[in-house]
Amino acid sequence: MSTEFTLLLWSVALTFVQMVIAASATTWQLGVSSNATDREGVLEPTGWAGRAKRAHLDMIENMVLFIPLIIVADIAGRDNRMTEIGAELFFWSRLAYAVVCIIGVPRLRTAIWSASAVAMVLIFLQLL
Repeated sequence: MSTEFTLLLWSVALTFVQMVIAASATTWQLGVSSNATDREGVLEPTGWAGRAKRAHLDMIENMVLFIPLIIVADIAGRDNRMTEIGAELFFWSRLAYAVVCIIGVPRLRTAIWSASAVAMVLIFLQLL
């Protein structure tokens, strides 16, 4: 398996772990009934639980872009050292983003998010 696909797999695993953390934090903060209903009129989690949920949702938004970039680079035969660097930067910055977001460091969170965006641009540029 290529480096890019390995990092894609680890990014999927990270997305799953973030989902478990966000759901557990919400349940811990708001109770089991908050996750067992249709969620209409249910309070949103706050504090670190809310940040965990938002970090998970942000990861999903980024995976929607990252997954096709990796697949297209492979299919087109355009994967190279730059796509590897992009995939590495994406995974590690998304991991750092999750930690920093849950802890609650706003400016650092934004800088790390920017690094993950640059990672996707690096991969995209190899497809042009």
